Amino acid sequence: MPFQVLLVDDHKIMRDGIKAILRHSDEFAVAGEAESGTEAVQMCRKKRPDIILMDIGLPGLNGIETTTEILRHCPEVKIIILSMYDDEHSVVSAIRSGARAFVLKKASDNDLLDALRAVAKGGSYLSPQVSDRLLHRIQRGDLESKPASSALDALSPRELQVLRLVAEGKTSKEIAVMLDLGLQTVRSYRKTMMKKLGVNNVAGITQVALAAGITHFPMAASADQKTP
Repeated sequence: MPFQVLLVDDHKIMRDGIKAILRHSDEFAVAGEAESGTEAVQMCRKKRPDIILMDIGLPGLNGIETTTEILRHCPEVKIIILSMYDDEHSVVSAIRSGARAFVLKKASDNDLLDALRAVAKGGSYLSPQVSDRLLHRIQRGDLESKPASSALDALSPRELQVLRLVAEGKTSKEIAVMLDLGLQTVRSYRKTMMKKLGVNNVAGITQVALAAGITHFPMAASADQKTP
C-alpha cells in the first residue's frame, strides 16, 4: 500500500507539479491538499497521512509553525519542508520544529522522491545544496555551536507565534481562529509576551520581530492590536 502524502502549499501550480511526480511512483499517493497552515492542521487530524510535504512560506501560520502545531496533534506524521531558500535560519528552524527533511523547491524530481523514501523509512534528508552549505560553514567556523541569547529566548513557542502574527497585522480574533485558541487566551499570551520583551505597543512588537528576522513584512495595525 502506498504511503499517503498530504500536500501543503498555497500555490496550486506547485501542488499540481508534485502530484505529477507522485503519479509516476507506486510508492506514494496524494491523501489531500491544503492551501494554509490552519487547513493543514485540520486535514492532518482528519486524514492522518503518513507524510506531509510542507511549504515553508505559507500565509498566516508559516510552515515552521504549522509543523509544530501538527506534531502536537499528530506526532506520528513525518514532515518534509519545501523552501525556495537554503539560508541557515530556515533550515535550523525547520529541523528544530520537528521536520524530518528540508528540500529546495528547485530540487529535481529524483531528489524529492529520495527525500520521501528516506523519511518514509524513518530517516531524514537534506537537499545536497543545503547539506554542502552547512558543512562548509561548520568547517570554516562560521556556524556557532550555540546561538547567542536574546530577549526572544524567554518566550515560549506559542508566544513566538503570537509575536509574529501580531507584527504581521493580525488581530487577536484572527490569531485565535488561526491557532484554535480562545480570544482571552490569545490576549493573555500577548500581554505576557509584551511584558517579557519590555514593549507596550504593536510598534514595539514589530520592531522586535523585524530585528530578529521573524517577519519581513509588517502591516498596519488595526484598532484591536493597540491593546493586549
